[in-house]
Formats: sequence, structure tokens, C-alpha cells
Amino acid sequence: MNDSESDELLLALLRENARASVATLARRLGLPRTTVQSRIERLERRGVIAGYTVKTSESHERGLVRAHVLITALPKLSTKVEAELRRMPSVRLLHSVSGAFDMIAVVAAATVEDLERQIDRIGALEGVERTMSSIVLSTRIDR
Repeated sequence: MNDSESDELLLALLRENARASVATLARRLGLPRTTVQSRIERLERRGVIAGYTVKTSESHERGLVRAHVLITALPKLSTKVEAELRRMPSVRLLHSVSGAFDMIAVVAAATVEDLERQIDRIGALEGVERTMSSIVLSTRIDR
């Protein structure tokens, strides 16, 4: 296995469990612990690994109601809209897209009522011209 393949496998293992010990990662990769530690540090320095996060359990996520919120923003205020969306914990993902809308936000909430409040909050942001929402019924593929 070459260095590039090892790095990709290391990244896959970290995606599964970012809290895995270097010793565990080394054992799974069949590499010395010091080599794995050096590769992690190099990937962090190069910006390949941008940070670490928490992945919640499937059972927790299944209990949430999610929606894709398509957003049209005034061009001069799109940066401000994005900044406001970043401050909303219910916004799980934000894409900048081409087409009739400027952004797509994935929003998650505990109840339909909470989701509705979050979508209304997005629509009321200064710079948002309009929104269109689709509630997620089920996820068929999640890679």
C-alpha cells in the first residue's frame, strides 16, 4: 500500500471514529504508531484534516425532523445571510448552489412545530427574498 492509499484509509478510519487512539489506528493500518501520528499531523498541517466533530447516533438522528430549505438571497446581503445561518444550530449543512435558488440549507429539529419555527426564522432574515422547503421523509442513501 502506498502513502496515498494509507492516507485515504487513515481518513476513512477517522471518519468512522475521530476519537480512535493512534495505537488502534496503527494496528488497523498495519503501520507503526509513530508513522500514523506523523501522517495525522501532516494531514492537519496541509489542511486535509480541517477539524474533528461529533457524529450523533442514528437513533438520535431518526428522531429529528429534517427539511431542505432552498433560499434566494439578495446578492449584496448573501454574506450576511450565510453568517446568520451559521449561528443557527438547527442548520446542519449549507450549500451554495446554481440555479433558481442561491443556497440550500439542511435544517433539523425535534418536532414539526420546531422545524416550522426555524424555517420561518430563516425566511425572516434580512436579505432573504424567498424560501421553499421540502421535509425529508426518509434517507435512502447516506454515504
